[in-house]
Amino acid sequence: MDCIATQVEAAISALFHEHRPREDDLFVIGCSTSEIAGKPIGRAGSMEIGNQVMQGALSACKNARVSLCVQCCEHLNRALVLPQQIAVRRQYTQVRAVPHPTAGGSCAAAAWRLFEDPVLVEIVQAEAGIDIGNTLIGMHLRPVAVPFRPAIQKIGQAHVVLAYTRPKLIGGSRTRYTVEE
Repeated sequence: MDCIATQVEAAISALFHEHRPREDDLFVIGCSTSEIAGKPIGRAGSMEIGNQVMQGALSACKNARVSLCVQCCEHLNRALVLPQQIAVRRQYTQVRAVPHPTAGGSCAAAAWRLFEDPVLVEIVQAEAGIDIGNTLIGMHLRPVAVPFRPAIQKIGQAHVVLAYTRPKLIGGSRTRYTVEE
C-alpha cells in the first residue's frame, strides 16, 4: 500500500517539474480506488487506498505550494472537496453534502477527513490535475488542457494521465506569439 502514496507523489511531482505551477494554482485529482485495486470503477472502493492516494497528492502539492481539490464520483455529480479558505478566495459557490466511500468516493471521503475546514463546490477551474482510473476530470480544468504522461503510467491497475493548462492561442494568420526584435 505504501507504494501507492509514493507513485501518486512521483507522478504529480513529475508534472510540476516539467510544467512549473504558480504558487496557489489549483490542482484537481479524480481517482477510482476500485480501478487501482483492479476492479471496475465504483465496485470496490477502499478507504485504505483513498488515504494512500491523498497522502501522496497532499505531499506533492504542499511541496509545490499548490492547492489541492478532490473530485467526487458521479453520485455527488462530480462535486469537489477543498478547504473552505480556497473556495472563498476563488469565489466558488459551496453546496451541501458529505462524501462517503459509496457516495462521493473513497478519495473524496479521505480528503474530507484530511482537509482543514472542508467544503464541497460544484465547479472549479483548476490549472492542472491527475486522473487515476479514467474518472474524467476535464470538466474541472481551465481551457486549454494539455495531456502529460508521466513515466508512471499506472497506479495499481489504474491508468494515469495528468494535464496542465495553457492560455488559449487567439488570432488569425498575422498573429504572433513571441516578441520579435
